[in-house]
Amino acid sequence: MTASRWTGIYASLSAAMAAILGFLIWSVPREDGAMLWFDPMIPGGWMAWTFPVALFFFIIACLLITFTLLAIRYPETPRRGILRIETTRGDRLFITLLGSAFINLVWLFFFGAPLTWPLILSLLYAAAVFRWV
Repeated sequence: MTASRWTGIYASLSAAMAAILGFLIWSVPREDGAMLWFDPMIPGGWMAWTFPVALFFFIIACLLITFTLLAIRYPETPRRGILRIETTRGDRLFITLLGSAFINLVWLFFFGAPLTWPLILSLLYAAAVFRWV
């Protein structure tokens, strides 16, 4: 594919992701003009679809789409890191997501909410995984 075609794909996908994120923000319940971020987005629904839950799944979907496009545009070559196993970008993403989940669960167990510090730890962990694993 030509570079201009990839630019169009990236632009249209970015616009679609921005539109979906805008829809998620638009669908947050409001009361007297105040946004109720942690109230159910679907009252009486079978799952607690709050904005943070929807945002979490949105970010995971965006990561998967982005990494799929990267794999198509720039084919992956496995590399060996400090773990001495061959990993691809997708493997490193999986290791990062799994490790970040454990970081957050351990933090919740020992310290409870808020999860600002484990988010920062997870981002540092992700940078380390993509750099050295």
